[in-house]
Amino acid sequence: METTEDSPNTVTGEKRKRGLRKKPVLKQYFLGGDSSIWYYCLLAVFTVASLWTRLYNLSEPTHIAWDETHFGKHASWYIQGSFFFDVHPPLGKMLIAFSGYVSGYNGSFEFKEPGVSYEDYPYYGMRLLCAICGFFVVPLGYLCVWELTSSLAASSIAALLILCDTGTLTLSQYILLDPILLCFVMWASFTTFKFFNCQMYDIEWWAWMSLAGFSLGCAFSVKWVGLFVIALVGLRTIRDLWDLLGDLRNTKRRMVEHFFARALCLIGIPLYVYVSVFIVHFAALRHSGNGDGFFSSSFQSSLVGNELYELQVPEHVAYGAVITLKNHRGGGGLLHSHPSLYPEGEGAIQQQQITAYSHKDENNKWLIKKASEGMNASAPAEFVLNGDEVRLEHLLTHRNLHSHQEKAPMTKTHFQVTGYGQDGMGDTNDIWVVEIQNGQEGDKIKTVTSLFKLRHKNVGCYLHSHSTQLPKWGFEQLEVTCNPFNDFSGNVLWNVEGNAHDKLPNVEGDFFKPSFISKFFESHIVMAESNNNMKPKEGEVTSRPWHWPINYQGQHFSGGGYRVYLLGNPIVFWGNIVFLVVYPVILVLDILVRQRGIQYDAAFKSQIDRYHYGAGWMFIGWALHYIPFYMMGRVLYFHHYFPALMFSCMLSGITINFVITFFASLLNGIAKSVVYHFSLGIIISTIIGSFYLFMPLAYGMLGAKSHSVDSEMYGLKWLDTWDF
Repeated sequence: METTEDSPNTVTGEKRKRGLRKKPVLKQYFLGGDSSIWYYCLLAVFTVASLWTRLYNLSEPTHIAWDETHFGKHASWYIQGSFFFDVHPPLGKMLIAFSGYVSGYNGSFEFKEPGVSYEDYPYYGMRLLCAICGFFVVPLGYLCVWELTSSLAASSIAALLILCDTGTLTLSQYILLDPILLCFVMWASFTTFKFFNCQMYDIEWWAWMSLAGFSLGCAFSVKWVGLFVIALVGLRTIRDLWDLLGDLRNTKRRMVEHFFARALCLIGIPLYVYVSVFIVHFAALRHSGNGDGFFSSSFQSSLVGNELYELQVPEHVAYGAVITLKNHRGGGGLLHSHPSLYPEGEGAIQQQQITAYSHKDENNKWLIKKASEGMNASAPAEFVLNGDEVRLEHLLTHRNLHSHQEKAPMTKTHFQVTGYGQDGMGDTNDIWVVEIQNGQEGDKIKTVTSLFKLRHKNVGCYLHSHSTQLPKWGFEQLEVTCNPFNDFSGNVLWNVEGNAHDKLPNVEGDFFKPSFISKFFESHIVMAESNNNMKPKEGEVTSRPWHWPINYQGQHFSGGGYRVYLLGNPIVFWGNIVFLVVYPVILVLDILVRQRGIQYDAAFKSQIDRYHYGAGWMFIGWALHYIPFYMMGRVLYFHHYFPALMFSCMLSGITINFVITFFASLLNGIAKSVVYHFSLGIIISTIIGSFYLFMPLAYGMLGAKSHSVDSEMYGLKWLDTWDF
């Protein structure tokens, strides 16, 4: 049974209160001898094994696999400097683009769809970056558990579980954000627990805490789920400050110093990293691209090549102008119509569809007219003023923007908006009243900068754009309705984006160029809005959070002749479930024993206290990275579970070692060693054996599927929901 004298986490009394830690000078039952030698030997073994498993067969398949089609495109657009929109922060995509650029990729491959051959395009460099990030996850798991437990056995088992999980291996071998995120999450966890084991205010303490802050910033800059590891570090820091507060020798000034030291490194540095990433992002994507339409007119005016960049347009809107209307909601689209009608049953009247559309085309153009008079081509230009009654005629179909007291197709509490009339002639339900936000009587509508509502004259409702997508009959564009309720959101606010009038002089559009801060906040509004409204595509395999821990179903990464299937190693996943239950049981039993006043001997008390410290924080880490997904309304996938899986594997490593050590300690003499090492051997061989059986899922399967006796996966389809 291993002893724990002088380990970095057995800090008692005065030393703990002062934040001092001794260097590890300990003997361990596992492997015996000087722990420092075995520490580095085992770290080297897991480092080499991780590198080999992640780099093996990395070039296969030689075609696009699953979401490589998205992140490969993003890398191409970074290299081209072409602006695009994505729901995730930029760091992971920028790192992929950088790796592609330095490996000779010029950004010209289309990444059209999964299954398309890479041909002679250099894709290996981008996969290599992701594989290297995935490689770091294993040794970081080893180091993190060591900082928590000072146990070589616990550290080794945790690292082995991560190493032998086929799902983690699969994610590490493709052009994806997941291995980059996992790398930074594990770096943040390791550096956090490392600096808590350092002497306060030493240079080492400052260095590791600064690295922890940097890692937190990087994790959050790859995906917003990096917020969960920030929450973990925040809770650990609060606990540390609480302990310091309980030491009455710490003055108020000293406590303020402790707080600001941690705030500087664990709040200031992550914020600096995160904002810096967006500075680089905007600088790299200076040119107009397919993501322009998701952003406001002002934002688009900063993109070289966009029609609003250095645009010369009339400053104000006049009757007879051809305009486009942009909704002011984050991610709002352009007012749009097309010849298709609402289908029967979708709204009371089968009239022309009105939608909002994020991409620019001719169907976004409208002619603005007076409500009560015809167009006089010879008359001088007359400006549209606040309070005016207007009609909007769709330029291509010549139908007017129209509403009536019939239910909208999706949002039944709103009224339907349609295109109605013939050659610009309609009825009084085509009349809308212009209400400029904070406007005065007689104010003109300024191009881009004026925000206004369009109130239906007869019904009294307001033109409203939703984030709700219409079904296929509406081409999955955004629903537009007439809102009868008081609404002060951006959904009912519009601005004129395009403005063409042959009787008005054009002026420079520099007056609506946005600042960095404006672009930064708008990006986040659009990202949040789009993230919350992500829905599954037709035929797409999605999952629910309860599926993930039980390895309920996988995800096809590559089909056809070379099949790759994202599925966790079932022994790892199902074993983790067991120890996610075992830890709370041990915790409750320990609480009951202590409540009854039963005293542990000093050695076992040290051991169980250290176990609760390590296992407790890993359990919290797992819960923080898993439970929030139950509250998300967006579409979810199996790969969202893997950050939580890392903490589950580390918890299992700590718990396995504690349990077998405890039962071995009940024996005497050589039986202790035999039982301990035999149990450990069974566990290690089972994990490695399961990896050997299931690794074709990650490295690629050829030939027959699992139902055939000729398949290398024959007999391994243990659940009907697995599809390989």
